[in-house]
Amino acid sequence: MMFQVLKFGGTSVGSAQRIKELVKLTVNQQPKVVVLSAMSGTTNALVEICHAFYAKNTGMARDLIKRLKEKYSSEVSALYSTEQGLLKAGQLIENHFNYIESFTLDMFTVNEEKAILAQGELLSTAMFHYYLEENNISSVLLPALNFMRIDANDEPDMPYIEKYLEVEMKKHSGQELFITQGYICRNSFGEIDNLKRGGSDYSASILGAALRSPEIQIWTDIDGMHNNDPRVVNKTHPVNELSFDEAAELAYFGAKILHPTCILPAQKRNIPVRLKNTMQPEASGTLIANLSTGEGIKAVAAKDGITAINIKSDRMLLAFGFLRAVFEIFERYKTPIDMICTSEVAVSLTIDNDKHLNEILRELKEISQVEVETEQTIICVVGQLPKDKAGYAFKVMESLKTIPVRMVSYGGSNNNISLLVNGSLKKNALIALNKGLFNYQ
Repeated sequence: MMFQVLKFGGTSVGSAQRIKELVKLTVNQQPKVVVLSAMSGTTNALVEICHAFYAKNTGMARDLIKRLKEKYSSEVSALYSTEQGLLKAGQLIENHFNYIESFTLDMFTVNEEKAILAQGELLSTAMFHYYLEENNISSVLLPALNFMRIDANDEPDMPYIEKYLEVEMKKHSGQELFITQGYICRNSFGEIDNLKRGGSDYSASILGAALRSPEIQIWTDIDGMHNNDPRVVNKTHPVNELSFDEAAELAYFGAKILHPTCILPAQKRNIPVRLKNTMQPEASGTLIANLSTGEGIKAVAAKDGITAINIKSDRMLLAFGFLRAVFEIFERYKTPIDMICTSEVAVSLTIDNDKHLNEILRELKEISQVEVETEQTIICVVGQLPKDKAGYAFKVMESLKTIPVRMVSYGGSNNNISLLVNGSLKKNALIALNKGLFNYQ
């Protein structure tokens, strides 16, 4: 049996009404596994509760727990209509919040925090399962903690996942609708953990890969990846089709709808990923697959909070070991480099993680002169941009003729042109590209 995998984010399960509307999207003749996030706002609320536990603030922790429990009790009252449904869901809420309250302030560690953070997905999946049950719709609640595991490097343990997912699903042979939790998993020690990068989207991609699914659908509150950031520019349009590489570039450089690594399991198994909008299910969304989308520029994205570092050495000329010495410093502090440009005596590069910036700068200054610029933005232009075709770089630079460009990276792949600008010029740059590349006034 071929199972489609559908993932619904926090806004898609954000209220009793939204949970009811999921039935239209999930109950049909297609066998499927439905992956749910926590109800919108829940994970943030659970993080606040954990902070109160860490601070040993009993009063604040109890108040936050009470408020979140009241929210869930209210949604339960709106979701279920039978006495049995209300009773069963009410007991569910009671059990989970009693569990959260059971943690002692003296013994609170990161392991307890991860256990608390898992409660949101456990609640949302059980509530949807109970709602289907109340309406005589057959489904199985599939516990993600029984099969989803990461290894010692925090990567999905695919052999384990495939083996135990099959074990769990075989317990319900013939069933065509499974519901499971996104985001949560166990680590290599068997402790409750989470997938971090991409969360529930990552869960869906991993499950789709494990099941050799015909398609993975990720349902959010926006109708696919857009050609530009709709939060910054006035006019945008969804992109109908993207290759895996194009989607990865857009995600890495700022398209918030996807985490850059979350579709990698699907890409490795060549499984199409479709981005859909729960508010407009009739919209076609964006299909991401191993396909040729045709030559040309598809979209732009922007990544904020970038630090540019200019490294200059009078000895760089003929000093073949200089770049190696520079890169080894970043490697020691596990700090990835986004963009890099070189000349005979200097190298400029960018990073998006400044956690170890001071240590990196201290070591760089031992071998070179260093200048730092913070609050920069990388603008990434994405599409099929063959190196042997003229005009793409010109069109981009012509669009940005009034914007000072600090760095340009072009030619590393056929999929992007990256430019660095001061963060204060991000909006102007995106508007200029929207006009110059897509003819939006």
